[in-house]
Amino acid sequence: MRPQNIAPHDIKVVPLERLDVAYVPQRWHFADQRRREIDAHFAKLQGENPALWNGRILLLRDFTIVDRAFRGACFDADYASFISWQDWGFPDASVRDCFAMAAIQSADGAFLLGVMGAHTFNAGQIYFPCGTPDPSDIVADRLDFEGSARRELAEETGLDIAEFVAEPGWYAVLSGNLIAQMKLLRARQAAVELRTRILDYLASEREPELADIRIVRGPADFDPMMPSFTIAFLRHIWSRGA
Repeated sequence: MRPQNIAPHDIKVVPLERLDVAYVPQRWHFADQRRREIDAHFAKLQGENPALWNGRILLLRDFTIVDRAFRGACFDADYASFISWQDWGFPDASVRDCFAMAAIQSADGAFLLGVMGAHTFNAGQIYFPCGTPDPSDIVADRLDFEGSARRELAEETGLDIAEFVAEPGWYAVLSGNLIAQMKLLRARQAAVELRTRILDYLASEREPELADIRIVRGPADFDPMMPSFTIAFLRHIWSRGA
């Protein structure tokens, strides 16, 4: 996920009741046409960060939002093509980076965001636990957004989604070629206690994805390293008085 430089007021946040994205395998013409350039670009990135791995990921091709239902189709591609597509300014405008995010809200109303570790592709950026979906997230030919959010939450924070009270539905944050499907998770613990738990988990990991946890109680806690889509989502939730 490489956020585009889009102002928060140009980003739409759409409440949803249902996500229904089918897995429809197909060739990606961008990847086929620019294979040599992609391979050279990724080799350069791996030289700078050997932790990068060229696995398979899922991208969204088509989608509609009708009657609070998000429907679409996704296909699998290699990570090298995905990264190149982002780094080169999203040349195939028909494709979207669509993923689930676990929006953690503490019992005292604060939100907890992770600071990406120095070894990760988005080092230093601050946002909710998430990850690009991959073929393991396909269940009965559908993209399992909740399962993806559960896995990423556990991997990045050590927390189990079952301990939260999940708000029904989702929030689709539409930000250019990026679509974040936000699942609002309300905790039974206060922000400071939750942060301590997550930091203890990170300290136990050999190479944690996150370097720190930020507590965000209001706009005064915004940071330049927070993507604009994250800020747009938080402003939307606060505008509801949630």
